[in-house]
Amino acid sequence: MPSPLGDKIRALRKQKKLSLEQLAEMTDSSKSYIWELENKDEPKPSADKIGKIAAVLDVTTEFLLTESTATPDEAVLDEAFFRKYKTMSEPDKKKLRKILEAWEDE
Repeated sequence: MPSPLGDKIRALRKQKKLSLEQLAEMTDSSKSYIWELENKDEPKPSADKIGKIAAVLDVTTEFLLTESTATPDEAVLDEAFFRKYKTMSEPDKKKLRKILEAWEDE
């Protein structure tokens, strides 16, 4: 029986239309490792792996590791966005700020 973690990973992966292989590649994991996370009773992923999976799936590690909430709420999505923003290069941050400024002008 899959764990809540496995259910969340599977649901988010499918929502993003990613195969097991694609998610594995994007997180420096093996396909079988991702399958085990999704299908084993009590998976025990490393902090590094769960962080990479959360980043690819645009959620927080806390969301993946809690047993409640089947889908991420706005606060989780916002936090994941800001974490991603912090790791962007300065030119990419400038582009995003320009987009937001243009949007505000409308």
